[in-house]
Amino acid sequence: MRIVLIGQAAFGKEVLQALLDECEEVVAVYTPPDLPGEKPNPLKEAAGKLGIPLCQPKRMRDAEVFAGYIKLKPDLNVMAFVTDIVPKSILNYPRHKTIEYHPSLLPKHRGGSAINWAIIKGETKTGLTIFWVDEGIDMGPILLQKEVDISPDDTVGSLYFNKLFPLGIEAMVGAVRLIKEGKAPRIPQDESQATYEGLCTEEDAIIEWAQPAQQVYNLIRGTDPQPGATTEINGQPFKVFDSRLLPAQEGKAPGEIVEIAPGGMLVAANGGAILIGRVQRRGLPKMAPQEAIELLNLRPGAKLG
Repeated sequence: MRIVLIGQAAFGKEVLQALLDECEEVVAVYTPPDLPGEKPNPLKEAAGKLGIPLCQPKRMRDAEVFAGYIKLKPDLNVMAFVTDIVPKSILNYPRHKTIEYHPSLLPKHRGGSAINWAIIKGETKTGLTIFWVDEGIDMGPILLQKEVDISPDDTVGSLYFNKLFPLGIEAMVGAVRLIKEGKAPRIPQDESQATYEGLCTEEDAIIEWAQPAQQVYNLIRGTDPQPGATTEINGQPFKVFDSRLLPAQEGKAPGEIVEIAPGGMLVAANGGAILIGRVQRRGLPKMAPQEAIELLNLRPGAKLG
């Protein structure tokens, strides 16, 4: 099939390579324009090395983008990590329309931070969906789904890179294969089960130490590595990463620093304790709490939050 791949980042790159390994004809790659100071886009680099036509429009919905797109005569659009708005004219143009990867079991967790919210809400299972794209946000019919466990200590990073990323590559290839064979289903999403959350921002990731320890822990790991859970000491905000949930510390108030040791900073919580492996002040790299003692005035007995 003649495929147009729309995407970016490492996921887009790996989907591209997997499609080529399946002997599919990727006729063009659409990826966002380069931004000053950003790391190179792996998908762009891969397309360039492979000699695949590359397009980097500022907006996919601009008229000149569609004019160039239809010259490719695609049979299918494959969307792999897309953040721009792709217009209906492009979505519906190929004879097989458009499919997209989403890191949740739709219709649950529609939106751009599906992995974050599944962990923050303390869920133990999630998965991925390959769906037929329509004009709604993650609302199109389901082609296939794969389920994964959320381990008790999974972060956004571990859940994505260790589970949803590799399984997503496999699912994308499988979905294209089903389309070629004429066996791809279109299963309507159950709107009675639908949930939608907005992007998980720094404002959503402020730690309230009086909440149950498990809830605090879920927030920290559900925002690791992005956007990072924030607390403060003496009015100085900083983010925390690489945490572990430990048993409660007797006689310690929630948010109280119990100990700062080579293994991390132990903080009391409501019904447990949180061991924090790294901290970060805005504009600085992540560091071990022992390295940040003077910078943030971290001391046993001090109160966070």
